[in-house]
Amino acid sequence: MSVYKHILVATDLAEESAQVLERAKTVARATDGRISLLHVVEYVPVDPAGEALLPPPVDMEEELIDSARERLQKLVDSLDLKVDKCLVKVGQTKAEIKRIAGDIGADLIVLGSRERHGLALLMGGTERSVVHNAPCDVLTVRLRDD
Repeated sequence: MSVYKHILVATDLAEESAQVLERAKTVARATDGRISLLHVVEYVPVDPAGEALLPPPVDMEEELIDSARERLQKLVDSLDLKVDKCLVKVGQTKAEIKRIAGDIGADLIVLGSRERHGLALLMGGTERSVVHNAPCDVLTVRLRDD
């Protein structure tokens, strides 16, 4: 069994993100590993082939990135979490998670997984893509609607 020394936690900053981070914290504590956090700002309208339809206004991009950084830091502070890196990237979430995991040498990716219905079920989720294409192990934390 692998001992996870560098854990990448991908978060969408939703309310349930704390559940995902707590699980990663537990794994890191058990393996004496370190945690890096990633939030991907994916706001550009994208067609089914993955091509951007419109370029975003530059000031909008900066505002979204700054807002995401603030929210990510508040989440870290609220959980008393020690992190190695706190990253906010712009791009396609699925691709960025895989790319960053490889770039930082993560040996485990932790992300939340929600139940899908209707069209979302047919289109597949970020979790599914990451699980099948990640450069390392992936732990999906099942998020439930309470």
